[in-house]
Amino acid sequence: MVPICTLSLVLASVSGMLGSVAAGQQADEEGFVPIFDGKTLEGWDGDPRLWRVEDGAITGETTPETPIKQNTFLIWRLGEVDDFILRFEYRIFAGNSGLQYRSFEDPEKWGKWVIGGYQADFEAGDRFSGILYGERFRGILADRGQKTVIEETHKPRVVERFADSASLQNVIRKGDWNEYEIIAKGYHFVHKINGQLMCECTDEDTTMRRRSGLLAIQLHVGPPMKVQVRNIRLKRLPMEDRKKIVFIAGRPSHGFASHEHNAGCLLLAKCLNESGLPVHAVVYRNGWPADPTALDNADAVVVFSDGGGGHPALPHLEKLDALAKRGVGIAMLHYAVEVPKGEPGNYFLNWIGGYFETWWSVNPFWRAKFDSFPDHPVTRGVKPFEIDDEWYYHMRFRENMEGVTPVLTAIPPDSTRERPDGPHSGNPVVRARKGMPEHVAWVYQRPDGGRGFGFTGGHWHWNWANDSFRTLVLNAIVWVAGLDVPEGGVPSRTPTLEELLENQDFPPPANFNREAIQKLLDSWKSEKSDN
Repeated sequence: MVPICTLSLVLASVSGMLGSVAAGQQADEEGFVPIFDGKTLEGWDGDPRLWRVEDGAITGETTPETPIKQNTFLIWRLGEVDDFILRFEYRIFAGNSGLQYRSFEDPEKWGKWVIGGYQADFEAGDRFSGILYGERFRGILADRGQKTVIEETHKPRVVERFADSASLQNVIRKGDWNEYEIIAKGYHFVHKINGQLMCECTDEDTTMRRRSGLLAIQLHVGPPMKVQVRNIRLKRLPMEDRKKIVFIAGRPSHGFASHEHNAGCLLLAKCLNESGLPVHAVVYRNGWPADPTALDNADAVVVFSDGGGGHPALPHLEKLDALAKRGVGIAMLHYAVEVPKGEPGNYFLNWIGGYFETWWSVNPFWRAKFDSFPDHPVTRGVKPFEIDDEWYYHMRFRENMEGVTPVLTAIPPDSTRERPDGPHSGNPVVRARKGMPEHVAWVYQRPDGGRGFGFTGGHWHWNWANDSFRTLVLNAIVWVAGLDVPEGGVPSRTPTLEELLENQDFPPPANFNREAIQKLLDSWKSEKSDN
């Protein structure tokens, strides 16, 4: 008979071991976020004849009645992936499949639901599961049991054979569920199945390698097949060699060429990605990202949207506050500087140092003249300029402007102070400040080292073609992301009128005067040459 005290010790030891295992498993899953809800294909896009949810798994199937003429894919539409770990379970009953990552589309050339890029291969057979395949993208890049380097010739070079392919196949449970892990960090890729390393690859092919792109699941052309994927979890990793800047573009708003949140963010992100600086800028369009991982590896978040009670950040204040406390930079452009007084306003004071407070701040249209600038990295390369915009002013700033540096200051016309009282139009304090300078853009150095930026211009989309206007905003975004601003400012090419017309939410009206806008853009070029 086992003594009770001994049995108690044994049970306690077993309980402790089980608790440690559970804690270890929980820690191992820290930071992973589900991107499939197990019930619907919400957020996924593919041929509805071929894809469904069955038994809690994404299920793709071709039959004699639903054949396909080329490989087709179910694409995750909520965002793109850059540096990450992805875990999922799969089982396959016939044929070949795979999970695409950092992938791309060319619908005009390839058709709908067709993807090219890196693929973590798996199949019902014995040859390809675990390899890195380049779908429409250079072929086999690392075979099972290999570590490879892809060279500028677009071909892989084997640098190590760490295991026999046939022995690795023995790890795979055919016809049953298997756990797949993909690690993509920088240009280094690792595939594992059921915890076993299958291949590694470093892509040094600078002309073809990809740092970000789409996720998708494949159905392969050929005989009827069926594949299932479930429990898909994504963990974004810090981009250690560059700063990631996430733009959140608001929904369509004011009409053609004004409050062009999507077009403005896409233009600024393009300027940053083409600047030569170590940045990676991405844009989530039409409001707060549906991608639950969108901000997980951000170094800066830039919001250009409508504000007030409809500000897209209002339901996510705690999320943004956690990012700010982690040191993530936060920038708010134009109407996005306005939130309700109280808790939202206090958050903004802590994040960016100031905000538009109704019945205190005002939003008139006026031509601001900026003659001088403080000695700050954000003003590098910015020349004196004047420009029409809806320049909000008389912001609510932190007490005694603590940590706040105004970077654009001008004297508004007295007429802008003579509007009647209202939440945005006027108030006695504003009227009493006639002839006094007002700050319309500012930066904030948080006590914990984080940074913020507020910019009240941006109503007119054409203004992004003014080099000093655009440069100041690009400088500020780079600065809040934690990078050094180049001595001459962030380099960017002046966008053409055709580029400014791209991605706008509304078509040009019948009375759109193209010649007048081109004349405005030309006048800014002339001012630049005069300076």
